[in-house]
Amino acid sequence: MPPWNPLVGHLYFCYKITLKLPTDAHLQYLPGMARRELPDLGPIFYLDTWPFGPQMLVVASTEGLYQISQSHSLPKHPGLRYFLRPIADDVDLVTMEGDLWKLWRGIFNHGFSAAYLMRLTRGIAEETEQFCRNLEELAQGQALFRMKDLTDNLSMDINGRVVMNAQLGSQVHRNPLVDGLRMQVKWCTFGADQNPFKRYNPLRPIVHWYNSHRMNEYVTRVIHSRFAELSSVQGQTEHASKSIIDLVLTAYLSDHPSRKLPDMDQTFKRFTINQIKLFLFSGHDTTSSTVCYIFYTLATRPEVRVQVRAELNSVFGLDTSKTASLVMANPPLLNRLPYTTAVIKEVLRMYPAVSSTRIGEADFDVVDEAGRHFPTQDFLVWDVVQGIHRDPAYWPRPDDFVPERWLAAPGDPLHPIKGAYRPFSHGPRNCIGQELAVMEMKVIMALTARQFDITLGYEALDRANKSKGVRKVHGERGYQVQRAQPQGDLPCYVTRA
Repeated sequence: MPPWNPLVGHLYFCYKITLKLPTDAHLQYLPGMARRELPDLGPIFYLDTWPFGPQMLVVASTEGLYQISQSHSLPKHPGLRYFLRPIADDVDLVTMEGDLWKLWRGIFNHGFSAAYLMRLTRGIAEETEQFCRNLEELAQGQALFRMKDLTDNLSMDINGRVVMNAQLGSQVHRNPLVDGLRMQVKWCTFGADQNPFKRYNPLRPIVHWYNSHRMNEYVTRVIHSRFAELSSVQGQTEHASKSIIDLVLTAYLSDHPSRKLPDMDQTFKRFTINQIKLFLFSGHDTTSSTVCYIFYTLATRPEVRVQVRAELNSVFGLDTSKTASLVMANPPLLNRLPYTTAVIKEVLRMYPAVSSTRIGEADFDVVDEAGRHFPTQDFLVWDVVQGIHRDPAYWPRPDDFVPERWLAAPGDPLHPIKGAYRPFSHGPRNCIGQELAVMEMKVIMALTARQFDITLGYEALDRANKSKGVRKVHGERGYQVQRAQPQGDLPCYVTRA
């Protein structure tokens, strides 16, 4: 492990690492930077940050991550459940365990399959058309704006259509469900804040109750509406499901054919409401950040932009005004975009939106390739995706953007090593929404990459903020902060291509 001090543990070592990072850089950079500082450290090591943080076991190797997520899936850390409680009321798929998790994962699995999502492409394309109209307005004004604001609303509206068959309209006006969810997230905490006034803020329970009431009321109305409509057409095959919740409610009606709306099982209803809120939160935030990095990539790497546009021209033709209608009429066209898909994968490799924290268990050790044992009991076990995605042991030219690695044949030095690519985790508890996320990104790229040019606005932002100190990570100004979005929420200008 890194040099340890009996008085301050690894705090001084971590402090020296953070001096090389911007003050707002995401903490997931720290383990990778530690290994660059200490090349012999290895991908599995302990970090002692007491009393400012928990004692951690960092895991960033294919073998170690396989052990904690696949061969023996360690439970998620209690801090994650604490954070999600105001959103999902302790019944979320992220932190559920055992048979309860298996039941609800099975209920929703089919709705997130690639085959079913293809049927929902129209809603994704229609919401992306509104996104294009918003970019058109900004292009006319030529003003600096923050891309994350737009992609947040886009992702939320897409998730509303796909998950609930509801047009939230947050790209054009305020929505009570969206407002409630965003305010709720701002007041969420992992329960480990050093500032006692923040950790024990007496207003938090009141704010959480109010937002929960707003969100539950909205989602309940949607569920009742969909349940009533599906009940009236039950057994009529021409009324195809139009969202994930339609699929879930149709399955429920099939198992309970005599149930009417007032008799809906309250446990089923409670669990369904909370999964919907979870999907809206987790799906929109991570996808929005990744879409920002797609625009960042197209803005900073013109050679990639040229190849993406050439591929889109070959599949959809030169008339960009017809792209949306072509996607809606023939969704499998999205599967004919190998280079565009490779760009998405490389964006997810370089700028992963999530990492995972788990809790260690008695009598369970992580064993590295050299056979050394790392006990996990009483440790937070940190699945560091950024660390393995930037490790030269797995990735040639790890800090370079190389979409060609995803097109390389087995045996090619660029071909990815099995288990090293983990933006959605692996194993039975991988991200249920990964197919939806990638489909969203393909549609967004198809409808925007040829129509708009993005120019970064970091120079203007730095002048306005009089920024000083370190402003790059791995040579990039758009480094990840907070919830893994680009610094400054990607300030930029847009023009017509």
